[in-house]
Amino acid sequence: MSGEPERPAQPPPRERQPALRVVPLPADANANGDIFGGWIMSQVDLAGGTVAGRIARGRVATVAVKEFVFKQPVQIGDLLSFYAEAVRIGRTSITVQVEVWAERRPENLETVKVTEATLTYVAIDHEGRPRPVPRA
Repeated sequence: MSGEPERPAQPPPRERQPALRVVPLPADANANGDIFGGWIMSQVDLAGGTVAGRIARGRVATVAVKEFVFKQPVQIGDLLSFYAEAVRIGRTSITVQVEVWAERRPENLETVKVTEATLTYVAIDHEGRPRPVPRA
């Protein structure tokens, strides 16, 4: 949780397709039953990397995480949807914003934003060296 005041809850981006959907399992949780932040981070990286890889038309490598905000705990059984959108495309880099929404309590469905992050990827060639991002 950040020290900032909470903004009113926003509805999930239903008009967009998630880059990834997954249900965390007991093996992904700590002793209190909350999902490990590192597990969520790895899923965010996968979701952001799929968008960056599509834009780069090939391999990408994560080079920076500008921001990672955990807004609410994630619980075993939540259905997580990862919405990823490119917010900047440079010569060799692609910056992606990822929002994570959880659907929980199927008997009284609630959808909440649990995490948001900004990551930067670099397009790389077959030897792992930076290469230009193709233009449309």
